[in-house]
Amino acid sequence: MDYLYVALGLLGLFLGGDALVRGSVGLARRMAISPLVIGLTVVGFGTSTPELLVSVDAALRGVPDVALGNVVGSNIANVLLIVGATALIWPIAVAGATLRRDTAVMVAAALALVPIFALGEVGRLAGACLFAALVGYLVWAYLQPGDAAPDEADLAPPMAAPRALLWLGGGLAVLMLGARFLVTGAVAIAEDFGLSEAFIGLTIVAVGTSLPELATSVVAAVRRQSAIAIGNVIGSNIFNVLGILGVTAVIAPIPVAPRFLGFDLPVMIGVSLLLTALLLLRASVGRIMGAAMLGGYAAYIIAAQG
Repeated sequence: MDYLYVALGLLGLFLGGDALVRGSVGLARRMAISPLVIGLTVVGFGTSTPELLVSVDAALRGVPDVALGNVVGSNIANVLLIVGATALIWPIAVAGATLRRDTAVMVAAALALVPIFALGEVGRLAGACLFAALVGYLVWAYLQPGDAAPDEADLAPPMAAPRALLWLGGGLAVLMLGARFLVTGAVAIAEDFGLSEAFIGLTIVAVGTSLPELATSVVAAVRRQSAIAIGNVIGSNIFNVLGILGVTAVIAPIPVAPRFLGFDLPVMIGVSLLLTALLLLRASVGRIMGAAMLGGYAAYIIAAQG
C-alpha cells in the first residue's frame, strides 16, 4: 500500500504541475503580468503549500527535525535537484531587475537563519519576524514588479480569467493531494528502514514536498517557459524560509538540532549563492551545469546520512 501511495502521489504531482503552468501562463498573458512575477508568487508560493502543511503537522506532532528538515532540505532540493533537472531539459535563461532583486531576497532569507539557528530554537518571536519579512517582500514585489527578459511565455495565448483560475485552483488541489499521498508512503517506507527523523525530513519529506515544484518546473521547461520555471524555484525558496518556517514557529516553536547549523544550513546558503551567481553571471544554465547540480545533490544525500 505504501508503494501505491507513492505512485499515486507522483501521478498527481505531474498532472497538477501541468495544470498549474497552463493556468499561470494564461493568467500572466490576460493580466499583462510578467511570467517571472507569476512564477515568483502564484506558482512559487502555491507549490510550497505541501511544505507548509507538512511542517506545521510535524511540529504539532513533536517531530521538529522533520519540520525543520523539510524547509532546509526543500530549499536544497529546489536548487540542485529541480534547477538541475530543468536545465537538463531546456537551458534556463532569465535576466532583469526582478531576478536580481528576488535572488538577493532568497540569499538574505537564508543568511537570516544563521543567528536564529545559533540560538538553538526558532521561537515565536523569530517566526513572527520571518513572516513579517514575507509580507514586506510581497508588498515590495507588488509595488515594484520590475521587468523580466522576453520569454517564450510571451507567445502563449491569453486565457479567460475564470478558466485560468480554474486551471490554477485545480492544479494546486491535485498537487496538494499528490504530495500528501507521496509523503505518507515515502515516510512509512523510510521508517521501515530505520532512518533518522532529521534524515527523513531533509531528504524523503523534503523531496516529496518539493515534487510540486519539480513537476511544475519540468513541465514549464518542456513548454519552454523558463521564467515560470526559475521564478517557481526562487519564490518557493523565499516562501519556505519566511512563510513556512515563520508560520510553523509561531504555532509551535522549533528546537534546532546541532547538525542543521553545522552542516545543512551552510549547504542551503551555499546552493542559494550558487544559483544567484549562475543566473546573474551566465547567459544561461545549460545541460552540463544541470548534470553537475544533480551530481551535487546526490553527493549531499550521501553526506546527509552521516
